[in-house]
Amino acid sequence: MAPALSGTLGASSVAALRPCAGRRAPLATSSVAPRFSGAARCARGVRWGAGRTGGRLVKVRCDTAVAEKLAEEEAAEQFEYQAEVSRLMDLIVHSLYSHKEVFLRELVSNASDALDKLRFLGVTDSSLLADGGELEIRIKPDPDAGTITITDTGVGMTKDELKDCLGTIAQSGTSKFLKALKENKDLGADNGLIGQFGVGFYSAFLVAEKIVVSTKSPKSDKQYVWEAVADSSSYVIKEETDPENMLTRGTQITLFLRDDDKFEFADPSRIQGLVKNYSQFVSFPIYTWQEKSRTVEVEEDEEPKEGEEATEGEKKKTKKTITEKYWDWELANETKPIWMRNPKEIEKTDYNEFYKKTFNEFLDPLAHTHFTTEGEVEFRSVLYVPGMAPLSNDEIMNPKTKNIRLYVKRVFISDDFDGELMIQITDSVIILQFPRYLSFVKGVVDSNDLPLNVSREILQESRIVRIMRKRLVRKTFDMIEEISEKDDKEDYKKFWESFGKFIKLGCIEDTGNHKRLAPLLRFHSSKNETEMISLDQYVENMPENQNAIYYIATDSLQSAKTAPFLEKLVQKDIEVLYLIEPIDEVAIQNLQTYKEKKFVDISKEDLELGDEDDDNKETKQEYTLLCDWVKQQLGDKVAKVQISKRLSSSPCVLVSGKFGWSANMERLMKAQTLGDTSSLEFMRGRRIFEINPDHPIVKDLNAACKNEPESTEAKRAVELLYETALISSGYTPESPAELGGKIYEMMAIALGGRWGRSDTEEAESSTSAEGDSSEGTVTEVIEPSEVRPENDPWKD
Repeated sequence: MAPALSGTLGASSVAALRPCAGRRAPLATSSVAPRFSGAARCARGVRWGAGRTGGRLVKVRCDTAVAEKLAEEEAAEQFEYQAEVSRLMDLIVHSLYSHKEVFLRELVSNASDALDKLRFLGVTDSSLLADGGELEIRIKPDPDAGTITITDTGVGMTKDELKDCLGTIAQSGTSKFLKALKENKDLGADNGLIGQFGVGFYSAFLVAEKIVVSTKSPKSDKQYVWEAVADSSSYVIKEETDPENMLTRGTQITLFLRDDDKFEFADPSRIQGLVKNYSQFVSFPIYTWQEKSRTVEVEEDEEPKEGEEATEGEKKKTKKTITEKYWDWELANETKPIWMRNPKEIEKTDYNEFYKKTFNEFLDPLAHTHFTTEGEVEFRSVLYVPGMAPLSNDEIMNPKTKNIRLYVKRVFISDDFDGELMIQITDSVIILQFPRYLSFVKGVVDSNDLPLNVSREILQESRIVRIMRKRLVRKTFDMIEEISEKDDKEDYKKFWESFGKFIKLGCIEDTGNHKRLAPLLRFHSSKNETEMISLDQYVENMPENQNAIYYIATDSLQSAKTAPFLEKLVQKDIEVLYLIEPIDEVAIQNLQTYKEKKFVDISKEDLELGDEDDDNKETKQEYTLLCDWVKQQLGDKVAKVQISKRLSSSPCVLVSGKFGWSANMERLMKAQTLGDTSSLEFMRGRRIFEINPDHPIVKDLNAACKNEPESTEAKRAVELLYETALISSGYTPESPAELGGKIYEMMAIALGGRWGRSDTEEAESSTSAEGDSSEGTVTEVIEPSEVRPENDPWKD
């Protein structure tokens, strides 16, 4: 087998060690063990030792003088690892891999690589494929022996290739093969080999205490065995002489599992699951050794009934069905990757079934897109919009999402994303920076060009990664837009109910895609309280002289409909958007404009409706004295008092400053668990008290300020008017109990004696309440008076 051990860890990082002068040493860099075991004696009689001089790097020294050549070719030759390579091996095994189970993915990928290489070479030399059987991979776990055997019928390795590929860190037969192809233009350089997994072979030492590799190359008549033990400083290569272990072609790797890992990884069902998870879509068949059951019919002697004598030689036979266990090979990757097929040949039901099976869903997706990107970057992808949102809010913005499954050359890499699609790939970290607001999208991405590198910073700046991210986002938008443009609006209604918050989050986080996000937004409005409309629909319905998109942000649809800010706009037939979710106002503020129309909050000052005329100017002059008098009564509670342009039926309203928080935003910020009260006071901005000159209450107050400016009742009316405006405008009063007391007092004045209770009865009831309560009292029911004045405001 030609293992895929490409140079993500450069050979320059491992300094070559030189033997003593005059000696030739068959050294090969490798990394199976992290430590020297002292001195090792090879079969030639050469003794190699590990030592340290002056605190410098450990070097190998020749300790014997004679090395005789053995006559028997079957004798084993022993080779030493370089000391610093052993230290690097310790890093690879114990620090590079997050999960032990990836060892099987790496070894299967190497086997697939060897098969790919053989198939490619067989195009020009058909003799390489002769007498080798089918191109396949077989995995046989043995729970009793605690071993796993992985066999492929690929290209195999010669003795020199064993030393180069398995005895040297980051030395890959595949990478050399690709380099040779690029140098030889006649052969061509466009061949898909996965061999960019770096030091994948050595991941086997995560679970194995000993590894035996037996390989037969079509280029050689001999079969060789490579053997190494964990925590050893050497490996052994010998010729295979046992006829029972001979291979026709290919490589067989036997892992002798550690005691702690035997129970888990020698289990056939566990191996089957790992193959299906990581290597399900490898292009070559993978067979695993599995226990199966079948029903068979067997004959047995029938027992004689009571009273009957059994006749010798004439026993009756009966057939019986039993279930027997047996072991056989089972194909583990029978499913062909759906993204590798032609979209025109795939039915919608096939896409839905793949989605449900891959992501454990029970509802069909709302939409899917299947595309192939070629040119600068080559990758295939199938993306889905789920049929429903996550059941819990924790899953909506979970930084570790498993919605995107990444494959490299059809080999599953990871679905464990941290933050912005961070993927741990054996010896590298890849960051695609898939936007957080599209985290609900599910799918698979299979890339041939994804760069695997230890350096995280290089990958973040990788041009290939940026192009992939951009095209995935663009295809996702296309898919969502197709849902919104359907004649059947129910699908987009389902989408918006489930994922509308994500789109609004995108308006906040992704300024570069505002033009694609804004048309997807949906809101209720003053003209569409039941059905939601898009911004395009709003703009189409605007009068020609309207230059802004008006909105109001509240905590519910009901409070938006009854807000006093809308009165004049509704009267002028101007449509107002209702922003009733906490994220709405921030999203709209980030958009700022849509189709050159500004977004205007009708609850803030300087609202321009284009109706300024001479009558308004005269009204302002007439009520200037009232505004100054009300401002004097309210003091620092308001920044100023002015005549309102937005009121028609309400007496007053409290609007926020142009650059401060609105009432809705102030409410949201107060509700923050870790909110900063100092910033709240700063951002709250000024409040402006607007009065409606056409309202009777305001007219009465105007008369009071002219005739009785020191009237206690008038001043109390102003205070009550202000605090009522706080509530109707969406603010929270500083003292709700005090406000309630004022309202009760006003009600007592308005209702006192209205229904026939006289002053004498009121005094008696007050006296009886203060007197001794031990004496029984009789409650007298007073019938309401039938006499009502004509101007009674309580009359029906």
